[in-house]
Formats: sequence, C-alpha cells, structure tokens
Amino acid sequence: MPTTPPDAPQEAEEQPFLSHLVELRTRLLRALTAVLLIFLSLCYFANDIYHLLALPLLGQMPQGSAMIATEVASPFFAPFKLTLVVSAFVGMPFVLHQVWAFVAPGLYRHERRLVLPLLMSSSVLFYCGIAFAYFVVFPVMFAFFSGSAPEGVLIMTDIGRYLDFVLTLFFAFGAAFQVPLATVLLVHTGFATKEDLSAKRPYVIVGAFVVGMVLTPPDVISQTLLAIPLWLLYELGLVLLPLFKRGEAAAEPRTPKGSDA
Repeated sequence: MPTTPPDAPQEAEEQPFLSHLVELRTRLLRALTAVLLIFLSLCYFANDIYHLLALPLLGQMPQGSAMIATEVASPFFAPFKLTLVVSAFVGMPFVLHQVWAFVAPGLYRHERRLVLPLLMSSSVLFYCGIAFAYFVVFPVMFAFFSGSAPEGVLIMTDIGRYLDFVLTLFFAFGAAFQVPLATVLLVHTGFATKEDLSAKRPYVIVGAFVVGMVLTPPDVISQTLLAIPLWLLYELGLVLLPLFKRGEAAAEPRTPKGSDA
C-alpha cells in the first residue's frame, strides 16, 4: 500500500502560496502596464499638462512675473514627472480593479458587498479632493500669496518646487476626502457607534484644524480650506451610516465565494 511522503503536507501548503504569488505578480504587471501605456500616450502632451497645472498660479501672478527653472533639467523632468503622476491617477480605476480581482476570492459575501463600493467610492472621493484643491483652494491661496508679497518683490516660482507643492496638496486633499469612508468603516466594524462619533464632534472639529495646520502651508486660508471640508465630510459620513446595515451583514453566514455551504 503506497505511503504518503512525510513532506507532502508542506508541499501542499507551498503550492497555494506560490500560486497566490504568481497571481499577485500578474495583477501587478497588468496594473503597471496600464499606467505605462497611459504615460506613453500622454508624453507628447507633457508641457500642455504642466501648463494646465500652473494656470491657478499664473492667473494670480502680477503682470511681468513668470515661472522659472533653476535647475538645468527641470524644464524636461518636471512636466514628465507630472505626466507620470497623472497617468497613475487616470489608471487608478484599473489598478483598483486588479486589487479587487486579487482579494475578492478570499472574501465572504457580505464583505464583497462592502469592499467593492468602498473601493469605488474611495476613487471618486480622491478625485473630488483633487478637483476641490485645484478649482477652489489654489486660486484663493495663490491670490493670497501674491497679494501679500512685499513691494518691490518680483514673484518668480520655480517649476520643480511648484510641482512638489501642488502634488503634496493634491494627496493631502485626496486623503482628507476619505473621511466619510473612515467614518463608515469605524461603525461597520464595531469600533464605534454613530452616537459615539456624534458625541466626539467637538474633538473632530479641533482635530480637523490641526490636520489642516500640518498638511497645508503655514497660512490661515489654506488651513481653513482643508479643515472645514474635513469637518463637513465627517458629518457626511454620519449621514451615510444608515445606508450600511451592519446587523444584516453580520447575520449572513460567513461563506466564501463559490461555496454552497
């Protein structure tokens, strides 16, 4: 009668692990390929994309001022760096789809119904944060900076430093707009209740201004323009809580996808 080799259980455990690694590599390669293809298609328009990004500042600069490049390679690398970031932003839905395709088979049914809307909502809110920064915050902030310059000072912003500055704000506002999802997750996972979060509203308002002070330049306008949306998004998360019925989701049997049990 044939006997099972002593190392058979270990091999059985290694095979699924290796298959998961292969699938993860495949998903990552697909995501990177998509971003690379978008980048290659946008490279020709790199200077135009940078000009669009610079419009909020150019529109507020005094007559006779201009942006400058203090480094030799900045006129080349700054637009292409921005184009790469834009490619990642544009390709984010496909990247998140690859993430979803990788993790979905290991989730339970009620978890899949929660995670997919959260991924989609996270992308939309991130884009909304970027749009809010570009169309609302930048014009007000740059008008304040330009208007507060001492007499006789000619404003000439370096294109590389400007790019780093606005990208930092883009990520800050994109992350800040995730507050409603964080609120929903806190309640859905049982870490807090709606009543607990409502009772902590004063602390949230103070914390929003602290976050605005840390993530934005040291001026009151930009700090306030981040703190107030943070607070309003927190309130939006409380309003959206009834849409997520935690009790019904928890009552479902924890059956993985594909199981009939």
